[in-house]
Amino acid sequence: MGEVNVILPENSYQIDIGKNLDDKVRAYFKGAGFSSRALVVTDSNVGRLYENAVEALLRSAGLAAETYRIPPGERSKCLAEAEKIYTRAIANGLDRKSVICALGGGVVGDLAGFVAATYMRGIPYVQMPTSLLAQVDSSVGGKVAVNHPSGKNLIGAFYQPKRVFIDLAFLSTLPPREICTGLGEIVKYGAIYDEAFFAYLEKNGPAILALESQALEHIVTRSVEIKADVVRQDERENGLRRILNFGHTIGHAIEKETQYVRYNHGEAVAIGMAGAAFISRALGLIDDTIVDRLLHLMETLHLPIKAKGCTADAMYKDIFHDKKTVDGQVNWVLLDALGHVTVRRDVPEEIVRDAMARIIE
Repeated sequence: MGEVNVILPENSYQIDIGKNLDDKVRAYFKGAGFSSRALVVTDSNVGRLYENAVEALLRSAGLAAETYRIPPGERSKCLAEAEKIYTRAIANGLDRKSVICALGGGVVGDLAGFVAATYMRGIPYVQMPTSLLAQVDSSVGGKVAVNHPSGKNLIGAFYQPKRVFIDLAFLSTLPPREICTGLGEIVKYGAIYDEAFFAYLEKNGPAILALESQALEHIVTRSVEIKADVVRQDERENGLRRILNFGHTIGHAIEKETQYVRYNHGEAVAIGMAGAAFISRALGLIDDTIVDRLLHLMETLHLPIKAKGCTADAMYKDIFHDKKTVDGQVNWVLLDALGHVTVRRDVPEEIVRDAMARIIE
């Protein structure tokens, strides 16, 4: 088992990584000082597999736990679904010391965290991510949000969890596509922060895709360490944390243009990273070798590098509704080396449109 600590001026917390963490979960909830009522938020796919076991685990720690299921998928990350969870929390008598547990992937974590941040002006929540994508990305760092028809994650807050339990045993029930979507964010960490980690991914693709224990634990732990280090230095995205958005500006546009259905988040980010790499090359920041290595690694890990169902015109309009756009200028996160990025606001429109055209199938 591993531990990663997210050290912040306030609200620091621990991330536990390993297989079969029940004893750690039970001990934590017994000593955390929460009031007796807890709400587990999950989706119907995950709930069918794990909600009974998690409810029983929390009850063994002295909590009266009940579960609320949302429909699976990005469309559930909305204010209408949040209101239903508020209603259940009120009906179940949750108070300001009650805890919400997010049991699921990124949609569940973002939505449950948003509800926790706003219910009674903020109550505790704990992340129990069940997808690889959530384990290495959305469960760490305290970004919680819901979507708006005009764009993704436009309504949200920075609100840190009290604890994160990353149980790798959950991954055994994921379909291969869900593993691959998590690998999109994992590739990002190597590309933006750690060239040696990027090289490890290049060397160990087959072991990673086979979910070999040693490789899996390493890529999850290293990804979490990188994100925790970035969040420690810039909790509220005033500077350094922007680098975590590599691939996301175009990725969010792809998700919006395909109605959040055709591509999982990590797949859209992978295509977005390809687009960002083309922009970086056009600006002279990197050469063909780096572009080729990035594209080859993503293809090796069964990630898409081109999008269907999109147009450059529509995507170009979408990027100006992205929350990273300020005063009409897009903050582009671009590679200037493997393991290092820069943020640019002066990218010409023709370069952006050309990159978008290159990633459309």
